[in-house]
Amino acid sequence: MKTLRIFIIIFSLAQILHSQSYDGKGDHKINIGYDLYGNGNGIRATYDYGLSDLFSIGAGASYFFDNDDDDYYLFARTQLHLAHLLDLPSKFDIYPGVEVGYLSGNDIGFGAYVGFRYFFNNKFGIYTEIGNIGSVGVSLNL
Repeated sequence: MKTLRIFIIIFSLAQILHSQSYDGKGDHKINIGYDLYGNGNGIRATYDYGLSDLFSIGAGASYFFDNDDDDYYLFARTQLHLAHLLDLPSKFDIYPGVEVGYLSGNDIGFGAYVGFRYFFNNKFGIYTEIGNIGSVGVSLNL
């Protein structure tokens, strides 16, 4: 019985230590978080797909709550993943990115940011993106 417990602990630690924040080509991530935009705040959801070891593309939506109007933002985005180039552990990812899309009111929205992602295990992590649009939340590996 003691051997079984030790095996379970070692297996659990191995799962945590081998978590991947970005797997390259074919990687799928969903981010869900709290969004800051100008004088408003709201919720954000994004999906990212890995094209290569360095690049991913994606799409997303934000819904902002403020005192005057409720605004939304639908966008496409791309990122450059630097963790491999910087020789960071696989749990970490640093990625500059840009996004462009439709902002309610017939405006074009543009965002530029630097993102950071940390995965606790193979499925669950946290992220933050800081730029002219900022967000923080959870990241899910599909």
